[in-house]
Amino acid sequence: MSDTQVTGWVGWGWFAGIILIIAGVIDAIYGFIAVFLPSSSYFILGEGGLVLLDVQGWGWWHVIIGAALILVGLALFTGAGWARVTAIVLAAINGVSQLFLLPVQPWWSLIVLTLDVLVIYALTVHGRELKVARS
Repeated sequence: MSDTQVTGWVGWGWFAGIILIIAGVIDAIYGFIAVFLPSSSYFILGEGGLVLLDVQGWGWWHVIIGAALILVGLALFTGAGWARVTAIVLAAINGVSQLFLLPVQPWWSLIVLTLDVLVIYALTVHGRELKVARS
């Protein structure tokens, strides 16, 4: 494929942008819920011991990563190369952060992790076509 040819696979790039925006909105909503919760601690009792999490700190993390995902998702529609690289990095960070929530929300974490993997796939394999399709 030459640099001037666009195939039907460019839809994967659009898919990645839309999924990033949706994931960013959901992360931001979850983050704001955690920030404004009346209690600021969350306890997880496991076989190895007790884990204490600061819910507000985790909430701010999700607000920030959610806003970044939304902005980069929108920038993907311009076909910018920096947006593609940043989106891959943010999707990877979001996927790792979902692994931390796996014991608490296993199904939701697996769904979001799967979508992050699809976004990374779409942008690494077919992301270059976004720039060509935009011009």
